Order: sequence, then C-alpha cells, then structure tokens
Amino acid sequence: MSDWERSSTARVIPPARPRKLAKVPFVELADGRLQGVVSSGSDIARVYVSSVAAGTYAFTCSTNNNRPCGGARGSFCNHLRALISEAVLQYGAERVARYLRVEDADGEPSAQSITSGMTGARPPQGDTGAAAPVFSRFLRHLAYLELAPATVPLPEMQWFPPTRAAA
Repeated sequence: MSDWERSSTARVIPPARPRKLAKVPFVELADGRLQGVVSSGSDIARVYVSSVAAGTYAFTCSTNNNRPCGGARGSFCNHLRALISEAVLQYGAERVARYLRVEDADGEPSAQSITSGMTGARPPQGDTGAAAPVFSRFLRHLAYLELAPATVPLPEMQWFPPTRAAA
C-alpha cells in the first residue's frame, strides 16, 4: 500500500469505467442503499433523488421538492434504472450486486440482470426520509466545484493527513 492509502481515513476507489455525469450526477453505495441524484429528462431545473435498499430492494424516487415520481408506482421507474446503470459504471457490476445482495443466476452480473433480479422480487416502496440527506450530500459536492483552484488545504478536509508538500 502507498503512503496515501496507509494514512488516509477513507480509501478512494477509482471508477470501474468512466461515466458521463449529465444524467446521473451523483451516485453512492451508502447507508445500506444504492442512492443518488438523477436529472429529469423533461425539466432542466428538476432532479430526482432515488434509492434502492440492500436486501429488501425497497425503492424510493422523488423530486428535489419531495414530490413523488410519477413513474415509480409499484415498480422501478426510469430514474431508478438509470441510477443502477450508472452505479455499475462507477463501482462495477459485481460490487453493486454484492452490496445490494442480488443473486444472479446467470453468473456474470450486469445492470440489466441486477435490475431484473430486484424487480422480480416485487419490492415495496420505501420511506422517502432518506432523500433529504442524499440531496444535501449532492449539494455539498457541487459546492466544491465553485471553489477556485488552490494548493492550500480546505479546513473541512483537515481530517486527511498530508502525505507530501504541495509545490
């Protein structure tokens, strides 16, 4: 392991494959769920906060204003399908399937087999209470894009010990 990996409190795993951020700008495997933010196909100012719980596959999808998604009535909507596809690009199909505890009879998992494995279990709609923290983390990530490039450390990132001096 490198010095950075030994001294860091959180390991950063590189994406399995590069992905475009226009449709799904934020995706994470956290809090026992696959969760993220998905852009609306019809309104540029609207995004959806979608999540699927590991094991039960309970799903939620609502707008950033906490309005329910019209397509997520009894089954996965297109936002959830896009979220799963982007998670497979970001983390790899095996890791997503293992995290969500999806059994794949075909052997090699894919976004389509993970989605069909979960929808075949007829999952219930979950609690939308997780949408606010997910959207808040997404907005926090966006705030870093507004910062001017600098070599000095950010105060809120001080828990990461420095491994070398910036030139």
